[in-house]
Amino acid sequence: MSRIPVLEQCAVSYQQDKHFLADRLEVYLSRNDNLVFPHRHNFYQFVLFVSGEGSHELDFKPYEIQPGQIYFMGPGQVHSWKFRSPMRGYIVNFDIDYFKSLLIQPDYIDHLTLYSSLNEAVFVLDENQLQMIIPLLDQLVELTDGGMATDVKRSLLLHILLRMEACYTPKFPLKSVDYHLVLIKNFIALVDTHYRKLHLPKDYAELLFVTPNHLNAVCKQYLGQQAGEVIRSRIMLEAKRLLILPDWTISQVAYELDFNDNSYFTKFFKKIEGVTPEEFRKLQWK
Repeated sequence: MSRIPVLEQCAVSYQQDKHFLADRLEVYLSRNDNLVFPHRHNFYQFVLFVSGEGSHELDFKPYEIQPGQIYFMGPGQVHSWKFRSPMRGYIVNFDIDYFKSLLIQPDYIDHLTLYSSLNEAVFVLDENQLQMIIPLLDQLVELTDGGMATDVKRSLLLHILLRMEACYTPKFPLKSVDYHLVLIKNFIALVDTHYRKLHLPKDYAELLFVTPNHLNAVCKQYLGQQAGEVIRSRIMLEAKRLLILPDWTISQVAYELDFNDNSYFTKFFKKIEGVTPEEFRKLQWK
């Protein structure tokens, strides 16, 4: 059985450094005109759209492209785009361990709100922010390989990410020392790891050493959802990711997500999405 294609950085990089790519979007598109959609990445990516028309999706949420829009995507997310006119902008890809030899804290990027699973990092830079960011991206694109260039690229990329972090207003700022935000972050991380087997809030409450009622109350306060809704949303996301694969049956998707039978999975899916898995699949591939 095939899965959603996972693109590796080396597969889309036409530059000397196979762990990093920075280029103008129009050049990248011309060099990678055979990209398969939808797909996942095993690397980090951000794209700034300067001009052009079209749309893109991150984990099945659609966004209409507008000048100055930027998105940040981490490993594992499902991504696709459809352009209706020639595009101009910038694209940067970098491997998970790209900063490993530069930073004392190698997982620093994981702690940026731009790449947090708590937030949707799709936003529009204003004119002043664009005037600040574009010259930095031009410098990054124009840096040549060799010698000390790798460390210069890493340092400049980190500087750009921090400047963009300052431009971004997250729904949940992870730098907060609020105990409840830490609990929410840990809960979402656990759901990402165990959603296939653990479907109930009490399972996660036990792992977090809190009561189910307390977990529900904190989720309601900070996320506007009960803990069970968060879990179901994550299951639904993976279900959608699998349903767009043409050679997966509905029964196989149900089994992968640990549902007892196909009928129960279909009822679960329709209750949340409003359509059956079969109907959802037809809508995606029409």
